[in-house]
Amino acid sequence: MAGGRETCLPLIGFILICLKMVASAKSAPEIPTIDQAYSKLSNSITVEWATVPGATSYLLTAEDGDTVIETMVANSPGTVTGLKAATLYEITIRSISAAGRSQASPPKQAKTVLAAPILEVSSPSSDSILVQWEAVYMAIGFSVSIMRANGLGSIWKENTTNTSLTFTSLEAGTLYTIKAYAWNANRIPGDDSTCNQRTSPRAPANIQVSFDSGALKASFSWALAEGAFNYTVMALSDSSELTCSTTFSSCTISSLQCGTEYLISVLASNDAGSSKSSSTMTLKTVACAPGRVTIQEDSPGHLSVAWSSVDLGDYYVVFVKSDDGLEVHCNTSLTQCNFLSECGFTYFISVFAYNKAGQSPLGDIFNYTTAPCCPSDINPVLVSSDRVEIVWSPVRGAELYETKAVDGYNMVECNDTTPACTLSALECDTKYNITVYSFSEVRGSNMSCTPQFITTAPCSPEIKNVSRDAFSMINVHWRSTNDDATYTVTAQGEKGLYQCSSTGESCTMRGLPCGSVFSVTAVAETQAGRSLPSYSVPLETVPCCPTGLTVTQITQSVINVSWTIGRVAQTHVAVLESHTGQSKCHTHQNHCLLGCITCGINYTVTLKAISATGLTADCSYQSYFSGACCPLGVKLYRLGPNGIRIYWQASRGSANYSTDLYGSKGIFTCTPSAGLSFCDVTEIRCGDVYTVMVSPVAETGLKLTFCPKKIYSVTCSGSTLGMVIYRGKRNEE
Repeated sequence: MAGGRETCLPLIGFILICLKMVASAKSAPEIPTIDQAYSKLSNSITVEWATVPGATSYLLTAEDGDTVIETMVANSPGTVTGLKAATLYEITIRSISAAGRSQASPPKQAKTVLAAPILEVSSPSSDSILVQWEAVYMAIGFSVSIMRANGLGSIWKENTTNTSLTFTSLEAGTLYTIKAYAWNANRIPGDDSTCNQRTSPRAPANIQVSFDSGALKASFSWALAEGAFNYTVMALSDSSELTCSTTFSSCTISSLQCGTEYLISVLASNDAGSSKSSSTMTLKTVACAPGRVTIQEDSPGHLSVAWSSVDLGDYYVVFVKSDDGLEVHCNTSLTQCNFLSECGFTYFISVFAYNKAGQSPLGDIFNYTTAPCCPSDINPVLVSSDRVEIVWSPVRGAELYETKAVDGYNMVECNDTTPACTLSALECDTKYNITVYSFSEVRGSNMSCTPQFITTAPCSPEIKNVSRDAFSMINVHWRSTNDDATYTVTAQGEKGLYQCSSTGESCTMRGLPCGSVFSVTAVAETQAGRSLPSYSVPLETVPCCPTGLTVTQITQSVINVSWTIGRVAQTHVAVLESHTGQSKCHTHQNHCLLGCITCGINYTVTLKAISATGLTADCSYQSYFSGACCPLGVKLYRLGPNGIRIYWQASRGSANYSTDLYGSKGIFTCTPSAGLSFCDVTEIRCGDVYTVMVSPVAETGLKLTFCPKKIYSVTCSGSTLGMVIYRGKRNEE
């Protein structure tokens, strides 16, 4: 069904056209006659005809066998457009009025002219223009002309069968008008093409360069080139290409690289293109800042700065500025400089490279802090046996002080931020190598500080024993390991202070008072100082000997020894000693009775005073002569009525005697001459009883009264001569 419908529709349209033609034929205007048909443009044909009365418009038709193109025009001439170039068309015309349209006129043939070549123009150089086109259908040749766009000057025309043509010897930077058309075998020209083309400008001349080393930029200037719209400066190096563009006669390229050699060229350009580059010139920038900078303090006070060489660097300058503001510099073509430095400073160091372009950019600023200064005025303020206190003045650059004391095997150290140190736990009488190192966090310790030798005070001696000799001298012995020390021993008590000194290991003290208690210490002293005192040892001197010793003979064989008690004596021992023997007693009192004394001989009297701890003082006194022995065989003889001879036998040892007769009528005393053993008493009365006692007389004249008394009766009867009757011995009261 669909296919039948499609067949039917064209048929109906055709019938309608026919009916229309029949209706119009009844009233259509006259058929026009074509006078001529010609082509001036490749896409149109112009038709001329005589005017038809009553016609209001005309329908032009062009057919080439493939296509039909109709155009309505108002009057003659009329042009059919939209045609193909170089194509033969059959042209017809119909007149149209309100009553309808006429039949088509007799056809007339006309051919369109050749198409205009499509031009491509360019300016390969500042004095030439190249014109190019593609082949044109049915063309056998081309005509190309050129002239200045402003109309000045002459026209230059060239014919060619090629599809390109170059015009040379033109003026640079000038706008030209180019016109071209093709012709056919009949030399009929086709459409023409017109375009304008400017020649490219000449390269700029008189180029000037100004380099700013600080900003690493270069400014360029030149003379303006004719016809140039823009200028481009190119800076070409091995690693980069930098440009700047401008419409003026100068521009600046920034961000240049240090240490780089650039080839500089300047191009002028317009809508035709760029000029040839100007003659290249060389631009050397400043050298880069030296790298790999190393700073070393080879020895205290000598600073070495080294760096790597840089491209384009002719010489180098090193600036060294200390933190106190002082600055020095070094100029060299080498890669190292040496400077004098001081301890405890921070130096700020920068290295620059120089060439004809100027100074290199500022590189890294290095700072180097030298080792802090060493303390030089170390002063020991206290030196003891186990401790040393030292002080010093603060030094520049030191944040901490490290003090080390070394005795060869052991080390003692202390760290402090203050300029003082107390080294403790040292060995006595030891020579220490003491060094104070200054320290900073940046540089560490200054290991070049000079040591100082300090010897600690001597060791305390150890008292081994305290002894006494027979002469009451105190001997003190001690043990010590000190070298070249002098020792002083001190005994201190209530009775005062006593000392002795020695360089050995013992000394003797004299003159200590008896009966005293002392504390004995020893101190060693050297040039380094004094030791601490030794541990004290108690010392008790012997008791004092009693004073006022008195010996009293009680009987012929008994004597009494008495004394005043000496200091701290608790008991005493009294001793009488002779060749016949010894007699002694031990008592806590101040007297003592000694028996078994032999009369008439010399005794040595000694007294020992003994303290509570058993210390004994041997006290010697003068010898004592015991009283003469009582005489033996005492007898009385009558010497007349009133006289009596007393006779006795002298005892051992020589002695003087005294006789005493005690009677009721009185006492009669007789002292014989020396050496006699009798004594005569006269003027006594008989008939009385007498008590007779013959007593030895001591050398002091003291009469000893301990001899026995005898009683005699003297009678008055008998012979006047003879022995008196012995009545017996009288009891002693």
